[in-house]
Amino acid sequence: MREVRKNLAASVMVALLLQGAIPLTAQQSPPPPAPASQSRIRVTTELVLVNVVARDKKGNLVRDLKKEDFTLLEDGKKQEISSFDFENVDQPLTAGAPEATVSGTAATGNLLKGTKNSATSLKARDRRLMLFFFDFSAMEPEQIDRAVNAAKSFVSTNMQPADLVALVSLATNMRVDLDFTDDKAKIAAALSSYTSGEGQGFDNGNTGSTEGAAETGGSFTADDTDYNTFSADRKLLALQSLMQALGKLSQKKSLIYFSNGISQSGTDNQSALRAATAAAVKANVSIYSLDLRGLQAFPPGGEAQAASLHGQAAYSGQSVLNDLSNNASSQETLATLSADTGGKAFFDSNDFSGVFSQVQKDTSAYYVLGFTSNNPLKDGRYRHLKVQVNRADLKLEYRSGYYTDRDFGHLNKADREQQLEDELAAQLSQVDVPLYAGVAYFRQDDSHYYLAVSLLIPGSQIPFVTEKDKDNATIDIIGQVLEGGKFPVGHLRDTVKLAVDSTQQVRRKNVQYNTGFVLAPGSYHLKFVVRENQTGRMGAFEMDVQVPDLRKAPLKMSSVVLSSLRIPATNKKVGPNPLVRDQMETVPNITHVFTADQHLYLQYEVYDAAKGKNPVPATTAANGQPEASKAAATKAPSNSVRVLTSIEFLQGGVKVYESKPVAANEVAAPERKAVVLQMDVPLQALKPGLYLCQVNVIDDVAGNFAFPRFPLLIRETARPATTSNAGIQPTASFWP
Repeated sequence: MREVRKNLAASVMVALLLQGAIPLTAQQSPPPPAPASQSRIRVTTELVLVNVVARDKKGNLVRDLKKEDFTLLEDGKKQEISSFDFENVDQPLTAGAPEATVSGTAATGNLLKGTKNSATSLKARDRRLMLFFFDFSAMEPEQIDRAVNAAKSFVSTNMQPADLVALVSLATNMRVDLDFTDDKAKIAAALSSYTSGEGQGFDNGNTGSTEGAAETGGSFTADDTDYNTFSADRKLLALQSLMQALGKLSQKKSLIYFSNGISQSGTDNQSALRAATAAAVKANVSIYSLDLRGLQAFPPGGEAQAASLHGQAAYSGQSVLNDLSNNASSQETLATLSADTGGKAFFDSNDFSGVFSQVQKDTSAYYVLGFTSNNPLKDGRYRHLKVQVNRADLKLEYRSGYYTDRDFGHLNKADREQQLEDELAAQLSQVDVPLYAGVAYFRQDDSHYYLAVSLLIPGSQIPFVTEKDKDNATIDIIGQVLEGGKFPVGHLRDTVKLAVDSTQQVRRKNVQYNTGFVLAPGSYHLKFVVRENQTGRMGAFEMDVQVPDLRKAPLKMSSVVLSSLRIPATNKKVGPNPLVRDQMETVPNITHVFTADQHLYLQYEVYDAAKGKNPVPATTAANGQPEASKAAATKAPSNSVRVLTSIEFLQGGVKVYESKPVAANEVAAPERKAVVLQMDVPLQALKPGLYLCQVNVIDDVAGNFAFPRFPLLIRETARPATTSNAGIQPTASFWP
């Protein structure tokens, strides 16, 4: 196992989302010893529902089974079936009488909107509940038309009397457009209200290298949150919220997810995916994913409506491989949602009718078994289910298992420590406290890299208690780094104490915790858990990180860190943190959201830059723009490096801003053979909106180059915060 230096440059800061910051520094503590107590948390009684479809050898549905015909096992242990129901959708008049039924009624018209109407009720028994979920957030106009036309065709030709249909759409916000109804006219009218302009352009496409990528962009409408703007998390959170509303009905629900794939940004929260699937299983919802892109062809030069590709990828076949890889990656999350909830995924087909017939087939007749687990632990682990029937000629279809919930009680110190360790090891993590993370890598030597990690919690999520004229709160943080997703090579455990003059200061800001790990090149899985210790609510963030091996890269370059804040570094030992230069620390902005009155600070490094003779240097003025220096040119040393860099902003495929190139002729970090590049771009001249920021880096001597890209949002200037200059104890203060 590689030795990992993990207790390096740990810092905590409360960063104002739009303006200012409250920095606070603290050292990481070593991992605590394993607690002697192994206390567990008991659960309250909770009914678990399992849908079972029974078929004979010919594939025909079996409708005459009774409760005593079934045996239900959880993790190999027999469970008592406390409720039994038979839903016979296609033949409602012959449905068997329920025994200790779990069926019921729910409010009509407003079921999904969360309100009740006692005047009428939705009779869901022996009805097929189908929810059409249209994810317009990244669809192209023609894809929207395909989705709407497919739904219209089903309603007009194949919708059955037992079918109840609801419509939900997601653009900038999730919207319930129609609650469950069997009125075809209402459904058709609601579908006709969707237009090809529903897409909001949240999917920013390829934001990596420009090689093989076309210059495309889209409009942007500001959302309520910055953190999910450039990730798949917002889609998963919308699904999770919808599952909670659907849980009011015990019958099986089928959600048809109209999508063009879920693009991964590289920092998506895997805990959010597990939480969404767990919420669907708990609400008895099966997700059927439909990829509206259909059967695709990937011409080497790109599609006719796309812009010309950069580089040589179109001539080497690399562009086709990239397209195939991106397509498979965008379908992976959809396939996981369907497989883990008992549904099915429909990819690479231009016939969209199959998803509707599959839903009708899976919900024609099924049994609902309810049980209360005899395992009292509420540990968030996955529990495997097995259903058996006393007839050997039958085949059963059911979900393979479910995730248990987790809770928080009054625990002593040892129990609280154990709870953090359990949460870190849990497959289903709590996401009650929003947690966001970002990473950046910098080379230490040929075989080790410093992975800078930033964790961010919205200040509004932290409850404070008043004590001695201060509002106090504590946050526990635990994390681990797994090599290859299996072997632990890094551990983090820290407790952060916050004390402010007014809680209102923090509610408008964020708590950002910065730390780092020294790792060898390879694939790693990172998981972090936070807990606020007033109510015990917890949050988790998981991500996969690839630390590259730059030894064979033409241009050896670090990550690009975007920031709106630089603060004085603490006097404590900061270790190898490359974000600390000249006693100033660059604070990463993991949301990539800025205001027009801020500066965009960028920091990145180039390693092993080639040396040439007598380069023409450039100096940089105080405003960040280069100045020619004839005197410096005459004194330029031989065998110097020459790295050129500039910043571009693209909007809608058009370049709207480009800084003048700046040349670096010095290896500023000789111990790491690194040319350190720091850029300062004032944002006042740019209009608020969504941009694609491109960083141009050229090794002028070797002729190597890189052009990494990042989505970036500039908002209107925020109103000045009315806060005092009092600091957070003991070492914090406000910075402009």
